[in-house]
Amino acid sequence: MDISRLLEIDRQVLAFFNGSDSLFLDTVATTFTSGLTWIPLYVALLYLVIKNSENMVQFGLIILSAAVCLLLAYGLADFVSKPYVGRWRPAVDPAVKYTIDVVDGYREAGFGFFSAHAANTMSIAVFISLLVRNRVLTIALLVWSLLNCWTRLYLGVHYPGDVLVGILWGIVAGSLSYFCYRKVYFAVRPKLRYVSSQYTSTGYSHEDIDIVLLTGVSICIYILLRAACCQP
Repeated sequence: MDISRLLEIDRQVLAFFNGSDSLFLDTVATTFTSGLTWIPLYVALLYLVIKNSENMVQFGLIILSAAVCLLLAYGLADFVSKPYVGRWRPAVDPAVKYTIDVVDGYREAGFGFFSAHAANTMSIAVFISLLVRNRVLTIALLVWSLLNCWTRLYLGVHYPGDVLVGILWGIVAGSLSYFCYRKVYFAVRPKLRYVSSQYTSTGYSHEDIDIVLLTGVSICIYILLRAACCQP
């Protein structure tokens, strides 16, 4: 299969996911994709880490590792891949932009390969999942990341290939950051495994995890209510 065929498949998949005649979905996508919407979730995750860190060394390493995680995800996407590859976003690509459904003129300028949204959210999801080791939280964070990826296709600001590569790099960045954290931390601390119904195997309180989950659910309810209120 040559590159032209792959690009054609990319456009066909985008056409399936891009846009709709639903004002409700338009509002859901634009609200969900906004970084500001998820600030309470980031605060809840920070609370989870602060509350369950054994000491300031562990807390500092987690924050540093998370920063490296995002730097790897965002930095490679925006400062290396996008300018080097130079692939236009669908909504501004001269070849297809007039066939793309856009919402309220939302196009985003510049290049799109690969998706920083996909890489960032997936790297966070993978890093936190490996750190906390809670099945429900893992599923919730992966769904959150994938829904963020869906919004990029719905809004026409990325091709599916952009998003897929972003997801894959996000997995690599999140995993690499976690294992570097683990190697450094356990070099100076004993490898403890918590055996308790109140904590995960890595020492995170189920009650504090529930706060993170409740925050995420509350944000989703807010998004749906906001979209419902926008109906004529």
